[in-house]
Amino acid sequence: MMQVKLFDCEHEQDLEEEMNEFLGGLGTRDVIDIKYHIAAIGEADDEQIYCFSAMVLYVK
Repeated sequence: MMQVKLFDCEHEQDLEEEMNEFLGGLGTRDVIDIKYHIAAIGEADDEQIYCFSAMVLYVK
């Protein structure tokens, strides 16, 4: 059965760690696809907030 796992982090290193931990429990043939996205949101005080997200499609 195909499954989806979503990840959403404020820092790219956190996303990398969470994904590596999850992917470590899967076999290489279990992963179908990985989608990656970055969003930047400007704040009123000229500070930007980043959102790093990914979706893993895999077979369970």
